[in-house]
Amino acid sequence: MAGGPPFDLQVTHEGLTALVAAIRQEADGKQLRKELAKNMRNALRPGAAHAKSSIMALGSSGLGSGPSLRSAVAKKIRPEVQLGGRWSGARVKAFKTPGIRGFSNAPKRINRRNGGWRTLTFGHEPWRTQTGKPGWFDDAFVNDAAAYRAAVHEAMEDMARRLAARAG
Repeated sequence: MAGGPPFDLQVTHEGLTALVAAIRQEADGKQLRKELAKNMRNALRPGAAHAKSSIMALGSSGLGSGPSLRSAVAKKIRPEVQLGGRWSGARVKAFKTPGIRGFSNAPKRINRRNGGWRTLTFGHEPWRTQTGKPGWFDDAFVNDAAAYRAAVHEAMEDMARRLAARAG
């Protein structure tokens, strides 16, 4: 590839690894990595917002009193980008909620398609099985997954073009 970048431009995991390696070779590599991560997070923000609105649409009947489970889970949804280390990539993640009613795995349990979680009725016996909104997180990305992937790839390609222009 004459006049192109000195690395592969494919938008795969290997392409991201090559892009990060090329950024490290630059004098202002730390700043470029921060900018790439920021652009990739911005590409995923609409997906995170969609997932947040999906959990907030969950009905509140039977969820009990106390701190709002829906808003606690929604606050823990955010795009995550890591460049280097054991895992490199970009994703939207629902983090654990340890402080909310002793229910640290709330995002996972509410999303579960079968089962649910066991809870006491008003803090006393008998135990009951409570279900959330199966697939609330997964379904938020089904229709637009290709658009989010394309936006992340576009952020990667923009950085690759900038590095190629520098290499001249």
